[in-house]
Amino acid sequence: MQTDYSRDTLFIGGKWVETTGTDRIEVISPFTEQVIARVPKGTTADIDAAVAAARRAFDSGPWPRMEVADRIAAVRRLRDVFADRQEAMAQAITAEMGSPITQARTIQTTVPLMMFDEHTRIAEDEYPWSELRRSATGNALVRRYCKGVAALVTPWNAPMMTTVQKLGPALLAGCTVVLKPASLSPLSAYMLAELIAEAGLPEGVVNVVTCDRVEAEYLVTHPGVDKVTFTGSTAAGRHLASKCGELLRPITLELGGKSAGIILDDADVPSAVEAMRLLSFRNSGQICTLKTRVLVSRKREAEVVEALAGMVRSMPVGDPLDPETHIGPMVSEKQQQNVERYIDIGMKEGAKAVVGGLGRPEGLNHGWFVRPTLFAGVDPDATIAQEEIFGPVLSVIAYEDEDDAVAIANNSPYGLSGSVFSSDPAHAVAIADRVKTGVVEVNGAPFGFSAPFGGVKESGIGRESGREGFEPYVEIKSIGIPKDYADSLA
Repeated sequence: MQTDYSRDTLFIGGKWVETTGTDRIEVISPFTEQVIARVPKGTTADIDAAVAAARRAFDSGPWPRMEVADRIAAVRRLRDVFADRQEAMAQAITAEMGSPITQARTIQTTVPLMMFDEHTRIAEDEYPWSELRRSATGNALVRRYCKGVAALVTPWNAPMMTTVQKLGPALLAGCTVVLKPASLSPLSAYMLAELIAEAGLPEGVVNVVTCDRVEAEYLVTHPGVDKVTFTGSTAAGRHLASKCGELLRPITLELGGKSAGIILDDADVPSAVEAMRLLSFRNSGQICTLKTRVLVSRKREAEVVEALAGMVRSMPVGDPLDPETHIGPMVSEKQQQNVERYIDIGMKEGAKAVVGGLGRPEGLNHGWFVRPTLFAGVDPDATIAQEEIFGPVLSVIAYEDEDDAVAIANNSPYGLSGSVFSSDPAHAVAIADRVKTGVVEVNGAPFGFSAPFGGVKESGIGRESGREGFEPYVEIKSIGIPKDYADSLA
């Protein structure tokens, strides 16, 4: 296994170039608490260079002028070299942010490959790059053109999944890109840059700059950028959106969540609870779509709490490189402290910690671990039921009837995801229709990458994945044409 991931350069204009600054970002293992890498902390001058390279590649380079089929072929090459390095990528992600290795091999690296496959399929078979629209009032060719230079600001928790979710459609649309990865997880982004060079994408089409928040904001507001997409906290997203609003610059935001899993009375409790193993705890609880509130009727509350307690106790906590580990460390000491703060608040506000609670998991004397915690008797308005914790903490909330369950599910500033469990899928869909979120899964069924993903309320603006995931990276132009010419095209 690689032990030193340090880098001295940035990937700009298709080349590895020296940073103009001297500061470094230290990457600390969440498990050993030791520094495993130092990478450049890019400067505003480095951002200028990256945007200039992307600008040249867009304004005068071949990428946006290629046939869509040629861009599809290039993205498929990138997908294939990614697949060749999948295990190394999984190891790097586990090293930098502590994702359990079995999940790093699936959600962190297999899912991006599946996304690439779906992106290229949509671009080739489904996306309306050009369409004829006819009406009594006129006839038009509706064309979709690449938007320009896109700034991609990505989070630490699922660094490749969120990057590829943005990168695939941006590239296929013909955009050029400046990628700013999270400071806590830059190593996988460096590996991606190597893969981009190996795949032979033209110089400047993708540029990667590791930097801090000040430089990230400089990138988002840079005059050479045409489009911004950000995944991260609601507070940061709100701030960046205000900056883009002043510039009338389009921004896509995928932000926080406090999603509810509604267990209806006719649901199969054992299967619903087992589904929560991943729906509520994958990536050690550090995923924005996790169902962190479980809603159950009072008459089945005790049964569900008991079953959830058994499930939580069955998840091994420990070394993220151990394939048996279900729950790894938090990404940073700050995140560990924040999760523990919420556990303390939950107990002080009267919720019962059925499993877990404060303190380090037994037998772990290093690493930023918290005890996986199940709270019961949680008030719908409690802090732990309203605020995103981003750790392995689950709250059980009792409801009176289905109307009450829907009201509790919607009693949140967020609206990203959710689940409904029932033996009657049609009834579950009827309940899902009433839940104010961007995504709802019936009995844990995945919605797939051909469907749009995104949130409402404080969970974001815009959609990613599916046909809709291409829209942020295109400009739409309508060309009015004579009727006889339209007839010839029909």
